[in-house]
Amino acid sequence: MLATIPVLGVVAVLVFLMLRLTPGDPAAILAGDAASTEQIAAIRSSLGLDRSIPVQFAIWCGHLLQGDLGQSYFYKMPVAQLIGQRLEPTLALATLTILLAIIISVPLGVIAAWRFGGWFDRALMGFSVLGFSVPVFVLAYLLIWLVSLKLGWLPVQGYVRISDDFVLFLRHLILPSITLSIIYIALIARVTRASMLEALGEDYIRTARAKGLSEARVLIRHALANSAVPIATVIGIGIAILIGGVVVTESVYAIPGLGRLTVDAVLARDFPTVQAVILFFSFIYVFVNLLIDLSYVFLDPRIRY
Repeated sequence: MLATIPVLGVVAVLVFLMLRLTPGDPAAILAGDAASTEQIAAIRSSLGLDRSIPVQFAIWCGHLLQGDLGQSYFYKMPVAQLIGQRLEPTLALATLTILLAIIISVPLGVIAAWRFGGWFDRALMGFSVLGFSVPVFVLAYLLIWLVSLKLGWLPVQGYVRISDDFVLFLRHLILPSITLSIIYIALIARVTRASMLEALGEDYIRTARAKGLSEARVLIRHALANSAVPIATVIGIGIAILIGGVVVTESVYAIPGLGRLTVDAVLARDFPTVQAVILFFSFIYVFVNLLIDLSYVFLDPRIRY
C-alpha cells in the first residue's frame, strides 16, 4: 500500500513535465487568435505560467497535498467539481464493460481449454488475434454503422443518466460497452485458456476424474479454481487497456465522461484538468491492482502476505 505513493509521485512528475514541454500555449488558446502579445503575457501571468517549471510544480504539489486539484483554465471551475460531474458516465461504462468481459471471456476460455484443438478452440484463438488487431475506434464505427444505422437497434451516440431513465441509460451504454469489451474479452479468454490447459494436465485433475466426479465439477471446482490467480492478474492488468479504450470510446460515442474530458482538455491545453484526470486514472489503476494482489489470499490459500 505504501508503494502506491511513489508510483503516483512519479506519474505526477512525468505528466507535469510532459505537458509543459509539449508545444502549445494555454494562454494563447484562451486569448484567441486576435489577441496581442501583451494580452497573452497578462493571461500567462494570471495563470502562473510565467514562473519557472520547478516553482510551478512546487505550487501544484502544495495544492495537491491539501486536496486542491486546481482551477480549470478552459471550464473556469474547480477541477474536482468537473471530475465529479463527469465521473458517472465513465464509471458506468467501465463497470458494464468489465462485467461483460468477465461473464463472456471466462466461460469461453474454459470451454476452449476443455475442447483443446477443436473448432471452438481454434475459433477463440482467431477471435483473440482479431480482438487485439482491430483498433477500438474502427470497431466502434463498424458497430455504429451496422447496429445503429443499418439495423436501428440502438442509439448512435449520447448518454442518458441512470436517474433520468434506466432503460435509455442501458440502450445508450450497450454499444460502447460491447466496443470496449472486445479487446478485454480477447485478453482474458486467452489467459483463461492457457491457465486452464496447464491445470488440466496436473495429477489432481486425473485423480478427480478417477474418483468419478462430473466433468463440470472437475472443470469449475478444480481446474478453474486453481487457475484463478493468473486470471485475476490479467483482469487487473487489463484495467490499463480499459482506461485507454475509455478515452477513445467516449469520444466516438459522444459520452460526456472523463475520457472525453481528457481529450477536450488536451486540445485546449488545460493543464490542471489533464494533470488531475491522468492522476485520477493512475490512482484507479494502482488501487485496482492492489485489490487484485490482496485477492490472491482468498483465491489461493497457499499465498500469505
